[in-house]
Amino acid sequence: MYCSVTQLMDFYGSEIGVLVRDVLQKHIDRIWPDVHGLRVMGCGYALPYVEGFITQSPERVIAMMPKGQGAQYWPYEGKNISFFGDEERFPIENASIDRALLVHHLEGCNDLRASLREIWRVLKANGRLLVVVPNRLGAWSHADWSPFGYGRPFTTNQINDLLCKSLFEPCCHTSALFVPPIPDSPVVMRSAHLIERMGGAILPFVAGVHIIEVNKRVFAGIDKIGSGSAVLAKTKEILGSKGKAVPQGYIDPN
Repeated sequence: MYCSVTQLMDFYGSEIGVLVRDVLQKHIDRIWPDVHGLRVMGCGYALPYVEGFITQSPERVIAMMPKGQGAQYWPYEGKNISFFGDEERFPIENASIDRALLVHHLEGCNDLRASLREIWRVLKANGRLLVVVPNRLGAWSHADWSPFGYGRPFTTNQINDLLCKSLFEPCCHTSALFVPPIPDSPVVMRSAHLIERMGGAILPFVAGVHIIEVNKRVFAGIDKIGSGSAVLAKTKEILGSKGKAVPQGYIDPN
């Protein structure tokens, strides 16, 4: 179940929404410090975060918003570069995206595997995906007045397992949003950055969100028993071969 685009706009327009955006943006900027010349796609409701990429002279920035959520015109000034689409079928050509950022997306998907398969399709061979999802153990996943309280939250093992089974290779995992989900609290607003630093050092497992960067995996899996690729090992098994090289035209005298 997706949070509606109206609720998302209201949240990010509030004081605590601005704080959340600032906290998460610091992590995103650290992982992707420069997207100059790259084609970037945001999925779900990534507008507050991909907006900062525009100043880095990317080749292009686009934003996909799923039909279960709704869409808005963006940017507010200039030509619209957001589009309303099916989470399992993007109107984008194969291997055309350098970077994909998912925020408020996976937790609302009807079919997680199908949506990640579509993202895999549109990413280039060296493309990278950055996923932001609610942490099942964090307080924000229970704050149903916020967009992080909608849909399904994930544990660390759940999101890593899902990405690996969808042909992605995790390369960076961090936790964020230790600020308690208490709106309109002057104490929270003043101490937010201190809470973030302390939370990451003391109780990393209670973070509000997981932030995972993954690479697109395009090579064959390796057989762990040392017989070469998994495909070759299976072929040897089917043919009954022991894997020895033989000359062309060789006939077994037995």
